Amino acid sequence: MSYRIAWSYQRSLVEGRIDDPSLKDVFLLLEHPPVYTLGTGANLDFLKFDPARTGWEVYRIERGGEVTYHCPGQLIGYPIINLRYYRQDLHWYLRQLEEVIILVLKVYGLKGYRVAGLTGVWLEGRKIAAIGIKVRRWITMHGFALNVSPDLSGFERIVPCGIENKPVGSLAQFIPQIDPQKVRFDLANAFSEIFQVDLVEEV
Repeated sequence: MSYRIAWSYQRSLVEGRIDDPSLKDVFLLLEHPPVYTLGTGANLDFLKFDPARTGWEVYRIERGGEVTYHCPGQLIGYPIINLRYYRQDLHWYLRQLEEVIILVLKVYGLKGYRVAGLTGVWLEGRKIAAIGIKVRRWITMHGFALNVSPDLSGFERIVPCGIENKPVGSLAQFIPQIDPQKVRFDLANAFSEIFQVDLVEEV
């Protein structure tokens, strides 16, 4: 799904739940064509190209964090959930999203971990998942990006998440034949377990 369409869809889901908090939570799990996004206060110095003179799609959006890159082979999770039904604590929410990724990696015998003071999940010194959120009236949007089998060359045009000294990695570097569709299923299961919810698939 194009980033612009997914972004607009998220905002409409958030607005709907602000108007009617009884609406069910939604967990979007998808992929994007190549696109760069910058958080609200992201530093343009972390782009290695001029965003005004490029054919790449670039968006400044309302999430926290610096610049990141999305592309096919990367699974994007956008939970649109009302934290009033869980815990009204943004740090708790970020740690829960990290725990979802760590649980998925465990399924494949891989040990993901956190780095103190930084948001995201690492695997053997490489950042495997980036996280950036926006919360409005305790309704969440944006979320996480897990690198399953993407072309990582797009990250070479930026300083990912503003972190100079930690390379980006993917699951395919550790499990060459990994199946993105199975990872999608494992992500849904992990999200369901960590947030203690039942997921109902809608097409």
